[in-house]
Amino acid sequence: MTGLSFYKKKKIFITGHTGFKGTWLCHVLLHAGAAITGYALRPDDPSLFVQLGTKDKIGSITADIRDREKLVTAMREAKPEIVFHLAAQPLVGRSYKEPALTYETNVMGTVNVLEALRATPSARSFVNVTTDKVYENKEWIWGYRENENLAGYDPYSNSKSCSELVTVSYRNSFFGGTDAPAVSTARSGNVIGGGDYAEDRIIPDCVRAALAGNPIILRNPCSIRPYQHVLECLSGYLLLAQKQYINGLAGNYNFGPNEESCVSTGALADLFCAAWGKGAHWTVQAKEQPFYEANFLKLDCSKARAMLDWEPRWDIKTAVGKTVEFAKADANAARLACVEGQIREYFKFSH
Repeated sequence: MTGLSFYKKKKIFITGHTGFKGTWLCHVLLHAGAAITGYALRPDDPSLFVQLGTKDKIGSITADIRDREKLVTAMREAKPEIVFHLAAQPLVGRSYKEPALTYETNVMGTVNVLEALRATPSARSFVNVTTDKVYENKEWIWGYRENENLAGYDPYSNSKSCSELVTVSYRNSFFGGTDAPAVSTARSGNVIGGGDYAEDRIIPDCVRAALAGNPIILRNPCSIRPYQHVLECLSGYLLLAQKQYINGLAGNYNFGPNEESCVSTGALADLFCAAWGKGAHWTVQAKEQPFYEANFLKLDCSKARAMLDWEPRWDIKTAVGKTVEFAKADANAARLACVEGQIREYFKFSH
């Protein structure tokens, strides 16, 4: 796994940099000494991006990826060597309420990013970050491999499947030359970590309930997902971008946890309550399911292990503990120190 020295002074362009995962990626790259330009909507409230003062440390452009002209201009002017595409409408629940917006953002947004990439001769490496939900879920007990059928069920998942197909088409049609950037997609599992404030996600819901002294409400404690700390998947994206920059290992890659970290929602909530203490507990609320959810989903990451020499480092207990550590930080300075400390620990920074 990379020690990130490769990224020192590299020019990086990140879409969706104001989001949870995008903010963490910015701070990992800042530790590595990269020069970062971000392109995204205004951050939500509350926002990890705001709490960590990220805007003051990078070039930050507030704009919509649906604005193709502005995006093309921004990327060309930034002259990046590496592009990470994270901007998306990322919530399953919202995708049922606003399907057109979800497809416009996740599909045509990807088209716009790839058009900008075509117009940016400095770019050498591109990673489109999607999700484990791109696969046609057959409730298998084994993990999905990169060559499985793509057919996400709900508008969010399906739009990400479409984003994958768009990326493959552009790679085949426009990025086959020797001077073209290497183009890949990265599919990761359910990501947890400090600073995720999204609605209808299990760990943010746990944190909100625990801070308020309320019981944690679970919809489906038996559903199984591949949970991982945000630094796990980010290490995969960074390694992929590096490897394909150097030797062109473009393609589609899964980045998920080890088998023991594919746990039920109830088991995850148990780990959270144990880490939180102070009487934290959960209960099941019997009500009609607001939208479809798979009962079983996990990834086969053999390809990333074999081709990229990538391995997860933190198990699910550690990931939950690190998330609770951040959640208990009661000031922005403490939150920043927590994030920086976890990055140093994960990547073994000596400074």
